[in-house]
Amino acid sequence: MSIGKNIGEFRKRLGMTQAALGEQLGVSNQAVSKWEADLSHS
Repeated sequence: MSIGKNIGEFRKRLGMTQAALGEQLGVSNQAVSKWEADLSHS
């Protein structure tokens, strides 16, 4: 399983939205979405 898939799985288990996780981490919900889709390369 990829890191992005793990992030999505754990986020959902916690009942968090991408926006909520992004806020907790200080990033945008778009960044979380890219991570979960394995689109981020940086």
